[in-house]
Amino acid sequence: MINRAILVGRLTRDPDLRYTSSGAAVATFTVAVNRQFTNQQGEREADFINCVIWRKAAENFANFTHKGSLIGVEGRIQTRSYENQQGNRVYVTEVIVDSFSLLESRSQSERQQSNNNSQSSSPSQGAKSNSGDNPFGNMMNNNNSSNNTNDADPFASNGKQIDISDDDLPF
Repeated sequence: MINRAILVGRLTRDPDLRYTSSGAAVATFTVAVNRQFTNQQGEREADFINCVIWRKAAENFANFTHKGSLIGVEGRIQTRSYENQQGNRVYVTEVIVDSFSLLESRSQSERQQSNNNSQSSSPSQGAKSNSGDNPFGNMMNNNNSSNNTNDADPFASNGKQIDISDDDLPF
């Protein structure tokens, strides 16, 4: 049986880092993951997925991420239940994170955070993507090269015929 979850999205708030009575670090956070389609108003909706990460990875995650950070997480889905103060059974589904990746540079992350802070004083726009149809923001254009200033799409048609033979194809 397989239980794997891979998510790419932005943090909705700073991670909440706590410690158990035995000293183990645990961080909880929520990832906003854009859906691949738009609603009837042409707006992109998002799913908000609760996640938990443990031990040293939790401390690292809390130290290097903040609200708005573009992250990738891998883990497993877990469901648990408890009884609340009113005596009702509450079910919780969350992703238990095994590993994470920071998907943008520190400067991009800080720029995103400053944009979020300036937009927080204006009316909320819902869960719309401000990056066109790309739900991953600038991640797809990041070539890990600080000297790369060419943001042109290498696959865009510039009117020239592309010459590819069968020998050029990998399959």
